Amino acid sequence: MDALIHHLEQKQDLESREVTIAAELLLDEGFDSQKKGRLLKALASKGETAAEIAEFVSVFLEKAVKPDFLGRQFDGPTIDVCGTGGDKLDLFNVSTTSMFVVAAAGGVVIKHGNRGVTSKSGSSDVLSELGIPLDLPSDRIGDCLEKAGVGFLFAPMYHPSFKAVAPVRAALAKEGVRTIFNLIGPLLNPANPECQLIGVMDSGLCPIFADILQRLGRDSAWVVNGRTQDARSVDEVSLMGPTRICKGGRYQKLVDEEIEPADFDLNLADIAELKGGDASENAETLIAILSGKETGPKRDIVRLNAAAAIACAGLADNMGQGLEIAAEMIDTGAAIQRLRRLQELAR
Repeated sequence: MDALIHHLEQKQDLESREVTIAAELLLDEGFDSQKKGRLLKALASKGETAAEIAEFVSVFLEKAVKPDFLGRQFDGPTIDVCGTGGDKLDLFNVSTTSMFVVAAAGGVVIKHGNRGVTSKSGSSDVLSELGIPLDLPSDRIGDCLEKAGVGFLFAPMYHPSFKAVAPVRAALAKEGVRTIFNLIGPLLNPANPECQLIGVMDSGLCPIFADILQRLGRDSAWVVNGRTQDARSVDEVSLMGPTRICKGGRYQKLVDEEIEPADFDLNLADIAELKGGDASENAETLIAILSGKETGPKRDIVRLNAAAAIACAGLADNMGQGLEIAAEMIDTGAAIQRLRRLQELAR
């Protein structure tokens, strides 16, 4: 570990074998916590490369609990839709709402998430509020995926080895230190979906994450970073300004582009119009959007993010077509039916 820390403090990138050793030591409960903290600080200070992040993720996924439904065939492309968090805008649960629209459009959404850390309500918080247990056995989650097109993997259940680094992460968080663990949550889905849409908090991470998802074997991967009108970062496709999108995948060359809400005849929104609240308030917002009662900017940003996921999964030729499909899924009641079916199956 001392040699690894020294390399990082000298701004030297770690080789694959060194990353494997570092990852193993970080997850060793008996290893010195102070040295773990030094390594994470040095790695963050140097700046993580795509190769390093991908190797850390590969080691962590090897140690993850494997869902029982792996190997089952589903009627549609599997996809995860999520964000890294950290944009500090306190928006409502956009990706969690959009996943029901994507499922209605024919996707099989295997969402991997946790409780809110940088927001008042994470994906698991709002789903709990909707009566969906977080401790469902993975064979039952497989049934949900098959019959509702949606399933939720609660991250702590699948990554028990992370307990070994939890105290160090908490201590560094108090110091305001960002570590690799603040980045990799969306990359740790133990179901390894075929497609993935990730929102990141820094535009510079878009090509890096697209590269990582390609290394992890995603058939199609879209990584997005949006902006507000005053240039703040958004870990979603933004309705408040432009969005950078890096598209890649196993069989694709990287495409790097920028879109604007006006490209789709959507009006710009203010941050205040998209603010969320606690889990209860966000659950009400989710239902209002999916049931068609909410027709303003919150509906529009869900349509925009669902459209990106629908296109990423190959269920639409482009985002414009994806927007039309998303609107149809809400207006016909197909999206809210996916939520109701998940609630029934999860009881």
